Amino acid sequence: MTTPTIQLNDGNQIPAVGFGTFQIPNDGSTYQAVKAALAAGYRHLDTAVAYFNEAEVGQAVRDSGIPRDEIWVTSKLWLQDFGFEPAQRAIDVSLQKLGLDYLDLYLIHQPYGDVPGAWRAMETAQKAGKIRSIGVSNMTPKLWQQFVPEFTTIPAVNQVEFNPYFQQTELRQLLAPHDVKLEAWAPLGQGNQSLLNEPVIQQLAVKYGKDAGQVILRYENQSGIIVFPKSVHEARIKSNLDIFDFDLTPTEMAQLAALDQGHGQHDPDAPGVADMLLRAFDVHAND
Repeated sequence: MTTPTIQLNDGNQIPAVGFGTFQIPNDGSTYQAVKAALAAGYRHLDTAVAYFNEAEVGQAVRDSGIPRDEIWVTSKLWLQDFGFEPAQRAIDVSLQKLGLDYLDLYLIHQPYGDVPGAWRAMETAQKAGKIRSIGVSNMTPKLWQQFVPEFTTIPAVNQVEFNPYFQQTELRQLLAPHDVKLEAWAPLGQGNQSLLNEPVIQQLAVKYGKDAGQVILRYENQSGIIVFPKSVHEARIKSNLDIFDFDLTPTEMAQLAALDQGHGQHDPDAPGVADMLLRAFDVHAND
């Protein structure tokens, strides 16, 4: 099965559905999950230095037998390495850990501190062929307005929390004129049972012979959102990709749009978030 792609504002084509690796341990579990995902047909993998599993993701890519140019690999820069020179070093370290010559997409993971310096390093690495596309993550409208006007290059994507309960309406309006694509982390609400059991979602699941997760992912896909659900269970890994054999009607899309509550579980604008995140992960602990 060939996963449909979405064209980014830099001309690159990103697979519309990917495989997330957040909170999968680096004890061989990530390697096995990514191996299963690639075997199931995924061609888009999302990792980060702060997930501590880049090496296993890269090993699975290399062992898959799939040509490198057929797999889209994303990683992300952590707060400890913001600034021009630290970011340059961090990009090279991620490539080394992954065992890859280039990244398809590299993101500012959390937008605090010397973001402009980090962005310049990413632009430099893009020009050098180390990164194909560059983007940001967890940028609210406020953070976008704070930093992006200083950038020479407009980000290709903004990876943020997104699911039917939090549909990022204001942010999507801000990104649209620049054709910046939104990527969803927690596209299934991190297993939120209230979301999965919403009556309209359950009704559509019955109608189309799908599960609740597939209905949600299809809604997001039809909304132009790039998704990368995570699972370590082979059956779920397969089912999360099996969303292209049905289409939700405009009425059904409107019903799901109406589930929006306008807020998520994480507020990047909240006071103290940057310090909390910086304390939470030490990406140099094993250097």
